[in-house]
Amino acid sequence: MKRKHILVASIFASSAVWAADDVVENPVTESGVVKVEWQDPSSFRDIRAASDIQSRFEKRTFDQITKNLNKEASRILEPEQKLELVVTDLDLAGDVRPTFGATPNDLRVVKDIYPPRITFSYKVLEGDKVIMAGDEKLTDMGFMYSINKMNDKPYRYENALLTSWLKKTVAPKL
Repeated sequence: MKRKHILVASIFASSAVWAADDVVENPVTESGVVKVEWQDPSSFRDIRAASDIQSRFEKRTFDQITKNLNKEASRILEPEQKLELVVTDLDLAGDVRPTFGATPNDLRVVKDIYPPRITFSYKVLEGDKVIMAGDEKLTDMGFMYSINKMNDKPYRYENALLTSWLKKTVAPKL
């Protein structure tokens, strides 16, 4: 009986330490001309890791999306301009499904009924002056049909969504 109490206590203690390790308030990623604040990622619609530690998966996801956004924004923005985003919701393409023991990890199933979505506010700065600002709620319902199927880059659907937004919304106003 005593062993059972010790086991239960150790499980609670270890899970409390593990949960405290993963707490990051609002991570900020920055790459070149782009700065992104990811506001309260724990409330995002779908940013679940299928086969990785959640905190590592989030960091890699945020870094990759910021890096690609910088690559595209650098082509559109003038050298003295900067793009800042505050992301309030992210829903990655697909849905994470359990494998019920068939494999050690869950799987992300990408189908056209699970489109990528992102909600954010943005501003384009020139020095300290805001030259453009707004709020966006992007969804690409045709994401499975509008991108090269041979593309195997991570977060390709989310990156295509943001690239399209840059070209259609930001570039014409600059």
